[in-house]
Amino acid sequence: MMKKPSVTLLGAGLVGSLFAVFLAKRGFEVHIFEKRSDPRTSAKDQGRSINLALSHRGWKALRAVGLEEEVRKLAIPMKGRMIHDHEGAQTFQAYSKEGKSIYSISRLALNTLLIEAADAHDAIHFHFNHNCLAIQEDEITFFHTKKQKIIRVKPQLVIGTDGANSVVRKRINQLVKADFEETFLEHGYKELSIPAGENNTFLLDPHALHIWPRKQFMLIALPNPDKTFTCTLFLAYEGERSFDQLTSVEAVNAFFAQEFSDVHTLIPDLSKQFFENPTSFLSTVKTYPWHYEDKFLIMGDAAHAIVPFYGQGMNAGFEDCSVLAELLEEYRNDWSKVLPAFSKHRKKDGDAIATLALNNFVEMRDSVIDEHFLAKKQKIAELYEQDPNKWMPLYEMVTFSDYSYSEALQKGKEQEQKIVAML
Repeated sequence: MMKKPSVTLLGAGLVGSLFAVFLAKRGFEVHIFEKRSDPRTSAKDQGRSINLALSHRGWKALRAVGLEEEVRKLAIPMKGRMIHDHEGAQTFQAYSKEGKSIYSISRLALNTLLIEAADAHDAIHFHFNHNCLAIQEDEITFFHTKKQKIIRVKPQLVIGTDGANSVVRKRINQLVKADFEETFLEHGYKELSIPAGENNTFLLDPHALHIWPRKQFMLIALPNPDKTFTCTLFLAYEGERSFDQLTSVEAVNAFFAQEFSDVHTLIPDLSKQFFENPTSFLSTVKTYPWHYEDKFLIMGDAAHAIVPFYGQGMNAGFEDCSVLAELLEEYRNDWSKVLPAFSKHRKKDGDAIATLALNNFVEMRDSVIDEHFLAKKQKIAELYEQDPNKWMPLYEMVTFSDYSYSEALQKGKEQEQKIVAML
């Protein structure tokens, strides 16, 4: 029997597990090495746990490998933003006039489902607890953290799906003259949880993404199937309103009572959560090239980590899977052609969604309560309803369409200029 072509993936996260399924369906043998333990047996140390927002691009990739329906069982539709003011009054802003939704889903639950789906393929082999020590062109050295021994493998092709701190990206950058940039926001984030109410009910509307915009900072909340909400506080590290100022139980309670009065009453153990949960940083990664010869490739956050404010980080990574699969079809699995084509094709879109995500931070924390912004939003909604072939809101292009991110960014700029001239 002829031996199957082999691919080695570093990183058993969302993108790695999903792309492994794409590869198996194309006849590849896949080995996935992950430094963490198997989340099916240990939920500890699984990285960031911000809830994710699945939208069109993500669903398209899941549909392509037959996983859409299984994932939908874990997801909760959110039809728009629910804006909370200082007094606790709420205003709903629909994402789409057509009633389209984005979907809240737990990172851990989705990752576990994708690992299970991948593990069901005989051609996919998971290797957990393997910490990568070194990558050479023809050999990778791992340390097995449970067996306490060195493991060496000789891969044919290595794909880095190992996140923003990718060791595969670092290896590529050693082999070529790479353009690399990592920028950090002055804001960090902290996760909190609103419990379920009496009789296991939601304490907020479960079909909205809740936002408490406060100009220079904000709080968001996404629903979970167990009737809880995952909240994320985005706040500067330093300054008058910052994490540096919240160093006591009294300071935390006073801050939330003043800025998020309705949330303050919903989290009985607020200060306990605040001091036990870590404060994490937010960064954007831009790099090029994304490949080296036909030996190494990066995708997902390893190639284009972005801040979470457009809800597109996972969707962009899943779209990488779709695009790469299409290129494999086009070039008949010839990696020497696929890798440079993917690297060149997706770079501009990775940069575009990074820009869009940063811009949306300002929109979410500030513009959603700005009268001029709301007037522009209303105007383009009216134009879109009159002529959807000529006009489309930027959010609609990014979240619910097949426009590439770079096309959406450019069209959005052009529309913005025209609408400003109209008002």
